[in-house]
Amino acid sequence: MSTSITRLRELAKLERESKIERRVRAGEDPAHVVAEEPDIDELTVLMMRDEALEEQGLHAEYQLARLAAQTRQAGAAELGTTADGIDAKLFRQIAQRHPSLSRAVWTLLGDVDHRGAPEGS
Repeated sequence: MSTSITRLRELAKLERESKIERRVRAGEDPAHVVAEEPDIDELTVLMMRDEALEEQGLHAEYQLARLAAQTRQAGAAELGTTADGIDAKLFRQIAQRHPSLSRAVWTLLGDVDHRGAPEGS
């Protein structure tokens, strides 16, 4: 992954702060907003996942699968499961390379498992 973890954390911090500010200015309860937004390490892991998808030439296909999974078309559930499996695989690789992000990876893997990804993906 080409961007350093330090730089990704800086970007994640800025992204989180701007999302929180935007939502609070729109009238949402600050306590709920802060609790709902992913933490900095979770955003860092998501950025690393996006970089890995880009490096593998899969970013566009992944995004299309995520969009299609939200529809009622035939095969939508399978596309969602496939994208969840890709997430799980990439998240585990990130945890292996960056042990300091393991807690965030496990949190995100819980989100993937909650959506219905098969075990052992």
